[in-house]
Amino acid sequence: MSGVKKFISDTVIYGLSTIVSRVLNFLLTPFIVRQFPNPSIFGTFTLMYAWSSFVNALLAFGMETTYFRFIHKVEPQDKQKVFNNSFIVILFTSIIFLITVLTFTDSIASWLSDGMDVHEYAMYVKYFAFILAADALAIIPFAKVRENGRPFRYAIIKLVNIVTYVSTSLVLIAGVPMLIEYFPSTITFFSWYQNGWIGYIFVANLIASAVTLIMLLPEISTFKFKPERKLISQMVHYSWPIILANISFIINENYDKMFFTKLNPSTQGQTDFGVYGAVSKIAIFLNLFITAFRLGAEPFFFSYAKEENAKSVYARIMEYFVIAMVIGMVAISANLDWLKYFVGSDESPLYWTGLFIVPFILFNFVLLGIYSNLSIWYKLSDQTRYALYISAVGAVSTIVLCYYLIPEYSYVGAVFATTVAYILMVGLSYFWGQKKYPIPYKTVKILAYLLIGVVLSWVCYAVLNSNFWLCNLVLIAFVGAVIYSERKMILPILKRRKSI
Repeated sequence: MSGVKKFISDTVIYGLSTIVSRVLNFLLTPFIVRQFPNPSIFGTFTLMYAWSSFVNALLAFGMETTYFRFIHKVEPQDKQKVFNNSFIVILFTSIIFLITVLTFTDSIASWLSDGMDVHEYAMYVKYFAFILAADALAIIPFAKVRENGRPFRYAIIKLVNIVTYVSTSLVLIAGVPMLIEYFPSTITFFSWYQNGWIGYIFVANLIASAVTLIMLLPEISTFKFKPERKLISQMVHYSWPIILANISFIINENYDKMFFTKLNPSTQGQTDFGVYGAVSKIAIFLNLFITAFRLGAEPFFFSYAKEENAKSVYARIMEYFVIAMVIGMVAISANLDWLKYFVGSDESPLYWTGLFIVPFILFNFVLLGIYSNLSIWYKLSDQTRYALYISAVGAVSTIVLCYYLIPEYSYVGAVFATTVAYILMVGLSYFWGQKKYPIPYKTVKILAYLLIGVVLSWVCYAVLNSNFWLCNLVLIAFVGAVIYSERKMILPILKRRKSI
């Protein structure tokens, strides 16, 4: 099997597990929306997970990428040393994090709550402290699973994680109240239960994270506490630009959500934040493809770097990726007429007021995916400092634009700020990448697909008013045109006759 086909086969496995996981997670969204019809409560949910993304970047310490890089730089007999020392770094950061958060829980809760119930937020902060520590400790074991070429094991663990999370959430939010209602004798047993408390979603997440760690025990059990100062120093030297870049990148992706209510503290701002968080969930289907791509791409790109045709393969993968992303963008835009029911209903359409921004959020995800693909140049050439430069430009742009736009234009300003930041990052990464590690991307073709995708998404929403039949006719015509124009690229993959 050729390089591209091997990459695609692994990515399909990662992708299917990611799709199923995200679909299950997405199916939880309408349940949460109906259980908590007040958008400000969904805003709390969005806020906690936005901040958790930021903290995840800190705790990961750039070690996932560093692990993949160093595992291919050392001799085979030294791979265990890379695993041991990568895990030591994250173990250390996780312990420091837990001690710090548990010491300053009340102060953190007071800052996050914005005048709401500080005691409840203190509980949320504690739950997330353990969730984030558990998730951090799983990073290197998961990387080892991927490096060992075991996508099925990775997929199974991820699926168990999300099934545990969703099922436990359903039991705690809906199952227990039903038991109390239909079997009043159980009320004594459930005397601890607090009806209508969104914190049970976070409890479910904690349980799921713990189950994941248990399933990763075979990998974790191989860990030996044998720190090697020189190796750790080399790894940290490689990773520190990555962690700073990741922090900047998370700012680009989540700053609007992290500080939305502080930039727009009005009652309407609280409502808008909940609406923004809910409709963003519709666009997350496109983000799952980015996640699946990254899971398959990073270990593949590093392992394939020494091949003679590596750069041409990377360029071809970019083409596949953009085409798939653009089709996904048009497909979601074409089906907003029924997807909207996942975040509202005819009786409760409040969340639908934000549907018009979904195509723009989708475009932002496409830009994010392109940037993730482009970023391989500085990882392979050991020039990770450029990740910091690029992400810093994006972060500064995001912070400045959000500061001025969110108070005036609410979530429209937030989406626009993200678009500008991603365009800057893609442009800078492409410009520097072609100078430092040139890859023969078909730039004009890629830009043409992006333009077509934006136009068709806009037509579906603004011109055809999200009419299901007309929009899907546009989608079918577009997919047919893609298959015809790319037939020379698609047929060899489907028939597996020769290497690409």
